[in-house]
Amino acid sequence: MRKCNHSLEREKILAQAINPVATELRLLDAGDLISLLRLERYGSIADLVSSAAELYFHPGTVNFGSGGEYRLEWDGPPQVVLDLEIKPRGVSVYARLTLTDQTAGIEIDHISFQVPSEDPQENTAFLSRSLHDARFVKEPAALAG
Repeated sequence: MRKCNHSLEREKILAQAINPVATELRLLDAGDLISLLRLERYGSIADLVSSAAELYFHPGTVNFGSGGEYRLEWDGPPQVVLDLEIKPRGVSVYARLTLTDQTAGIEIDHISFQVPSEDPQENTAFLSRSLHDARFVKEPAALAG
């Protein structure tokens, strides 16, 4: 996705929302995730992502996308990148979740609003509200934007 002024803010909102899912996925053995990617066992990866997401989001909100990749080198920690589809009400986000031994990060590849506003700030606020509404455990609305 071509980065623009509001891309970084949207990635921060998305990162905060899916942080618990990323934390659950980081509990998995990196070698197992790498094996599943290497052997193209995408159904198994989809099950793992769904299991992690169902603890925090309504069904169908966070799904494994079309693939992923990994970096495994002799002189560094493993890194796993998973394609995700995040679909709260009214928004579709296609992103890459990067998992390492100590951190996780998210990068949005594409975002689509069902009824987009002309104002990018309104779209960003809608994304925040929609992700908040898709969670099982809601944080205070003031924090959700």
